[in-house]
Formats: sequence, structure tokens, C-alpha cells
Amino acid sequence: MSAERPPGGARPPKGGGSEATSGGVISNESIKRLVPEFDALKTRFPAGFESYLVLPCLRRVQEEQGYVGDSDIDDLVAYLGVPRIQIEEVLSFYTQFRRQPVGRWHLQVCHNVSCSMRGAERVLDQLSKKLGIGPGQTTADGRFTLSTVECLGSCGTAPVVMVNESYRENLSVESIEALLDGLA
Repeated sequence: MSAERPPGGARPPKGGGSEATSGGVISNESIKRLVPEFDALKTRFPAGFESYLVLPCLRRVQEEQGYVGDSDIDDLVAYLGVPRIQIEEVLSFYTQFRRQPVGRWHLQVCHNVSCSMRGAERVLDQLSKKLGIGPGQTTADGRFTLSTVECLGSCGTAPVVMVNESYRENLSVESIEALLDGLA
């Protein structure tokens, strides 16, 4: 006879230590450093609602190291006691999560209708030309990663490029030069 699962499909917690929880051992040093924060988050939810912690835990992992790797997923599965697919679903649904390291400067070019109508393709072409990389690539020195995103929600100030966590708006081919010089 199997135990009932609480809402969200999470397994009931098996112990509360930061090293071994839900039957697994956390091996990644980055995750180990975050466990006290995760433990504090856990106190905000009733037992059995560990699945609610997937999103904030993933966010902190990415803030800490810039991306969420496979070993991070394994450790979150062990810590939260949720199925791996639940974490994978969150990572694939929310586009702000990255599965690979990015450069020091992550340039995300919006290419939705509003930005495209106002010159996003020219901005992307200029960035590609100046950096010597295409979308989805990182410069050899690891300084810049260029990406395209479907929408940054800043249609009134198109075209828009998100540089790490800040928006650069009303861009033109000419302003790209100044943008890149400012990041050097």
C-alpha cells in the first residue's frame, strides 16, 4: 500500500537536515550554500507543499551561478522530494531560466512584432557583426552571450535589448556602438 501524496504531487518530507533530505544527498556546493535560504522558504509552506518551492529555489540557483545545470536539478530533486519532471517543466516553461552558462554580459534582443517593426533585426545584425557571434552563442572570451527572446514587454520603447537584468530601449544601429563601449 503506497502513501498518499499531498497536493502538487510532492512527497512528504523525510527528515529536515540540509545534507540529506527526501532520501537524497546534496553534492553541489552551490546548492549546499543555498540550503539555509531554502530551509527558510520551507517554513512559509505547510509540510507536503514542497512543489511550491521549485520556482523560488530555481531562481536563487540561477542568481547564484548564472544558470541551472543538471547537477542542480538532481540536488533540488533530492532536497525538495519532487519528481525531476516537475523541475524540468518549470525550466522549459519560463524563458528567463538558462540551462547553460552565459557570458558576463547577456544581451537578449526582443524580436516580437513591435520590436521587429521598429528595427530589432537591424539591432540584432549589428550586435552579431560587432561581437562576431550569432544568437545562442557566447564570445570566445566569455564576455558576451547573444540571445533572442519573444517579448520583453516594452513595446512602447522598441526596439529593446535586455542587458543582464536591465533594459536598453529605443535602440538603433548607431546606439549599439555606445552600448557595447559602455560594457567594455
